[in-house]
Amino acid sequence: MSSPQVVTRFAPSPTGYLHIGGARTALFNWLYARANGGKFLLRIEDTDRARSTPEATAALIQGLEWLGLDYDGEIHSQFARADRHRAVANDMLSTGHAYKCFSTSEEIEAYRAQARQDNNPLPFQSPWRDADVDTHPDAPFVIRLKSPREGGVAIKDRVQKKVSWAATTFDDLIMLRSDGTPTYMLAVVVDDHDMGVTHIIRGDDHLINAGRQSLIYRAMGWDIPEFAHIPLIHGEDGKKLSKRHGATGVHEYAALGYMPEAMRNYLARLGWSHGNDELFTTQQAIEWFDFKGMGKSPSRLDFKKLDNVSAHHIKTVDDSTLLRDLQAYASEINAPLSAQQMDDLGRALSICKEKSRKLGDILDKAQFILSGYPLEIDEKSADMLNSVSISILSELTARLNNVTWTADAIFETAKDLAADQGIKLGAIGMPLKAALSGRANSPSGFGMMEVLGRDESLKRIGKAVKSNEA
Repeated sequence: MSSPQVVTRFAPSPTGYLHIGGARTALFNWLYARANGGKFLLRIEDTDRARSTPEATAALIQGLEWLGLDYDGEIHSQFARADRHRAVANDMLSTGHAYKCFSTSEEIEAYRAQARQDNNPLPFQSPWRDADVDTHPDAPFVIRLKSPREGGVAIKDRVQKKVSWAATTFDDLIMLRSDGTPTYMLAVVVDDHDMGVTHIIRGDDHLINAGRQSLIYRAMGWDIPEFAHIPLIHGEDGKKLSKRHGATGVHEYAALGYMPEAMRNYLARLGWSHGNDELFTTQQAIEWFDFKGMGKSPSRLDFKKLDNVSAHHIKTVDDSTLLRDLQAYASEINAPLSAQQMDDLGRALSICKEKSRKLGDILDKAQFILSGYPLEIDEKSADMLNSVSISILSELTARLNNVTWTADAIFETAKDLAADQGIKLGAIGMPLKAALSGRANSPSGFGMMEVLGRDESLKRIGKAVKSNEA
């Protein structure tokens, strides 16, 4: 008999943006589904109505779309399935796997206070667990799961291996509140079962939840999905990731100028490995991804490593993808590019992406062609354009009359001039960059001259010469 189709899911609570830890969880689920020809589903766990706004949900979806993680089918809403959740709770009630508990919050707190005083480790023990129905009062109640009181509870995990707890660890968890609303513990199990989820990949902070949820699966006679609980992401100091460590939301990484391809590569390496491979394409990640490469220790966010990964992808990705990402980034930072600017950027891309680590670096270097003329000369560039360097640029211009207009040919002409005058090539290259771009942070002057063309290049150099002479 063939195995069922792999079905994974990402089930975030809408908090207004996609957290970096959630993004990695989504990525692992997506990779495993794509690696096995399965489905990757998206469910919004929107039962907290105060926080679950359309804007928050839209922000989550936007984060997934930016990261390039496409989901299969429609988006599932947990809140919309509340009737189904209630029906399952009532089914468990009728089969004796659940019971009505009439204990008040004051009674429960009194039990816990006494337990603390007595050093009693047992969770709340409801007196209504085995009470006769005839003794039930006409009062508000919750529906609780009858958890085992003896023995142990064990699950198999593809990352953590076999994990077990003493049965006394678990309380009789509430599945329906007194107002009839289902709890997360019940809803997530019912939704995963109904959606046909075969593999649950999530953070290891949910590990004990897997033990609790397995009890509901068993009570309903449902197949338990395969669990894979992955280690959390920590900051560079080894502590739980928070705002003090820098960017924590995917939208922040987009605004910082990282490419989605680079983020997928970097996030995949946080907790998963394929031999010693550090740099790889998304297609390679799909082909390689499995649970054998998962580690058990927390991963550490490392911005220096992320920058290295980003630089690699800027250098190796095809130009059409890079231009698309640059256009999206420019819009993200509220500096959209016109069609003409995109054309100009395409011509300058090869010299601007050299040694660039983020998309913003490319746009900074491309200002020589994006900003238009006349140039704004920064202080460092102005210092470069002194009487000595202007004299050198005038001589260079004279030698360029019959030169083929390529970066290599212009470079050779400049090198000959440097040799003839007994100066270093930088004495020509640095003021040339200043004259052409007005910025210290710009590409090679010879490369800029090829991109700008003969007429524009000579016009800019001539303008710099005249300004100094004046």
